[in-house]
Amino acid sequence: MQPLTYLDNNATTRVLPDVLEAMLPFLTEEFGNPSSAYRLGSRAERALERARGHVATLIGADPEEIVFTSGGTEGDNTAVESALKAFPTRRHIVTSALEHSAILKQAEGLARRGYEVTRLPADQTGWIDPAAVAAAIRDDTALVTVIWANNETGVISPIAEIAEICRRRGVLFHTDAVQAVGKVEIDLSELPGVSYLALSGHKFHGPKGVGALFVRRDAPFTNYFHGGSQENDQRSGTENVASIVALGRAAELAATARHEGILDAVQAKRDRLERTLLECVPGLEVNGTAARIANTSNLHFPGIEGGALLLLLDQQNLAASAGSACRAGSVQPSHVLAAMGFGVDRARGSLRFSMSRLTTDEEIDRALEIIPRALERLRAATANGPVVVR
Repeated sequence: MQPLTYLDNNATTRVLPDVLEAMLPFLTEEFGNPSSAYRLGSRAERALERARGHVATLIGADPEEIVFTSGGTEGDNTAVESALKAFPTRRHIVTSALEHSAILKQAEGLARRGYEVTRLPADQTGWIDPAAVAAAIRDDTALVTVIWANNETGVISPIAEIAEICRRRGVLFHTDAVQAVGKVEIDLSELPGVSYLALSGHKFHGPKGVGALFVRRDAPFTNYFHGGSQENDQRSGTENVASIVALGRAAELAATARHEGILDAVQAKRDRLERTLLECVPGLEVNGTAARIANTSNLHFPGIEGGALLLLLDQQNLAASAGSACRAGSVQPSHVLAAMGFGVDRARGSLRFSMSRLTTDEEIDRALEIIPRALERLRAATANGPVVVR
């Protein structure tokens, strides 16, 4: 079998060796509970607070504004529920039709509870118009929530403009920044309109199952879990110290990535893959041509079934995606591409390739051999009709 060519980093990233090294002592000799008063517990508490500082620095926040969570979904859900409970008479929410399922599914549940949800589309570049956000806000709007960087196309939303609109209108604003953190510069001290921001460690080389929610000092907050007084009474339950330490180290490394040219190198690999495929695959198109995060390429392969191509790539040990990892196995076409105005055929014929700081030139070289060969094989097999992988 060929070596693994891993181009699905928006689904998850490898844990960096430095991150694993920072984490391991807290799974072995430094196993203390940070709520315990003796030295073993105190060392765990200090490590936890150092990690909080690193996460805060990465996004331009104060450590006191960071609540550790299990990941992006918990952060998103907690922020939304906090806003709604703060304004029980406001029964309207503004979001986009391009959100991650953590927000989309929650919005569906809120609609069943009697809330009115406005879902804004994007144009075919993937751009969400801030003017449309402003027009959608009403006197009874409790919250605006818009994803910072789309997980399927990588397109970056105009967060600064939307946050300022919300600030001026006196409406709470939440952003799912799971795909943005570590890939774009974020300074929440310069964005007073952002009330809440959710992030997840495994998207920037930390472990799975740990994340953080930014809660601005003046933003309302309601506990999602009840029990002990951990996380300054904001999230009950003994902290996952080892994973939080790893998250802190991953944040520390991500904060230096831009200065070290790491993101530029990632984008160069992405651009080489995209440019070469556009040259050699007739009719190939990029989905989402507005400004993107450096690592993501969503491509439409005309006339093919994306699921069938994905299977052939997997047989060559190349990992890519037909969209969000949370949609794996779904027979439904991408809701993101639909919200951008594309039809079912384009959605079904598109794949996402996403790189990271660990992606090598050799992986890009292999991908540029494997993908055209798989396309040729698939088109030969489908000469008498489409092949659908079930």
